[in-house]
Amino acid sequence: MFALETAVYLVVGLAVMMIGYLIIDLIIPADFPKEIQEGNKAVGWVSAGIYMGLGLIIRSAILTFTVSEHEQLLDGVLNTVIYAAIGVLAFIIGYFAVDIVNRKFNFNVELEKKNEAAGIMIFGIFMGVAMIVSGVIQ
Repeated sequence: MFALETAVYLVVGLAVMMIGYLIIDLIIPADFPKEIQEGNKAVGWVSAGIYMGLGLIIRSAILTFTVSEHEQLLDGVLNTVIYAAIGVLAFIIGYFAVDIVNRKFNFNVELEKKNEAAGIMIFGIFMGVAMIVSGVIQ
């Protein structure tokens, strides 16, 4: 059963991370694949923050919902997907909230200008949000 659970959570986790990445790429007005191909390190940092943050949230959900022997695999997977979706929504809210509060520059403009410092800041926002969501889960 352990091998089956590992395989299921791995497939679900990777799928959720990729879907979350695509959703955030649609919301943030920068073409992530194109920007990364052009060597935009700022977008690289943002991308890393998305994957690491979602990985942290998914990990917490898996740990929380697999500790019970009575928990069904399907229930655990469903809870993992739900918390990852909450994480994606929280990333988007965090991104726009900090961008609105910080009036000195605009994240979208800075990402287009390949401002690596802005990418690192967004990475930090996503990781901070992931830690909050992860803490709520556990």
